[in-house]
Amino acid sequence: MADKTILRALAGETLPVPPIWMMRQAGRYLPEYRATRAKAGDFLSLCYNPELAAEVTLQPIRRYGFDAAILFADILLVPQALGADLWFVTGEGPRLSTITSEADMARLGDPKDVHETLSPIYQTLRILKGELPKETTLIGFAGAPWTVATYMIAGRGTPDQGPAHALKGENRPVFEALLSKITAATIEYLSAQADAGAEVLKLFDSWAGSLEGEAFERYAVRPAAEIIAALKARHPGVPVIAFPRGAGSRFKGFARATGADCVALDESTDLAWAASHVQTDGCVQGNLASRHMVTGGEDLVRETRAIVDAFSNGPHIFNLGHGITPDADPDNVHRMIEAVRGA
Repeated sequence: MADKTILRALAGETLPVPPIWMMRQAGRYLPEYRATRAKAGDFLSLCYNPELAAEVTLQPIRRYGFDAAILFADILLVPQALGADLWFVTGEGPRLSTITSEADMARLGDPKDVHETLSPIYQTLRILKGELPKETTLIGFAGAPWTVATYMIAGRGTPDQGPAHALKGENRPVFEALLSKITAATIEYLSAQADAGAEVLKLFDSWAGSLEGEAFERYAVRPAAEIIAALKARHPGVPVIAFPRGAGSRFKGFARATGADCVALDESTDLAWAASHVQTDGCVQGNLASRHMVTGGEDLVRETRAIVDAFSNGPHIFNLGHGITPDADPDNVHRMIEAVRGA
């Protein structure tokens, strides 16, 4: 752990230079990624090809020397492993068979049986464990139940998660049964990732911000707490990062309520407020706006340094507030790293 700064930050250590990685750091903004994806044929084939998935995971490590590599996969592999149909439409994104009734639920499999489908993902992790530099932390991940459910209910991404909110109101037993099944499958999936070599696990709740009032507690906080408690019981030495994107003031107390070792902040979160109300509970991650990876310039350097300064009195992992976008300039990533590390 002495060489792995991310593990030190997650353990609560305040470091003179924060460790750094980026959400979606393996992706379409890199020409080497595009070449490898073309070789794979399509996105899902790339996810399920351990050698090629390991290659694209390693590409940003070779290029930038990030302190962590995050497994290349997708949050919708879990629904597929449960028995949902999954395909990707070029230029439009994922499509799934919808789950909106008891009959649909009956067609889903047992959460304990997801490993047959997901075994190539575990092999990717084993390859990475052997190939990453010794100082680079390996991060595994999954989508949080609410976010995964929004895709399974709508059959696609939606701007307001309306179909999931509608099912929650109209047929709560089916909605909650689906969340329970996703929760159980996610525990199995992340536990197997830890067995395969993941040193940190991250839970992405990308649509947590659309839950209001008690629904946020019931469908963002409680499932995360259940997953983290199960993982801590099985893998007590593996830290967990939670990312309830859009949580706003509800970032405060989220680590305590869920047992997460770190809370990842989105780009809308005020720095001073987060330092006073979130970082006091432990490590925070974030939260440079992704647009700076496109526009670059002095704004990129200034904002990067402002984030480093704001969180300098506690444990901090530098990251974006959301994933890097395909139109980002790879040179801007170098500028960000230099600004973080004081080069």
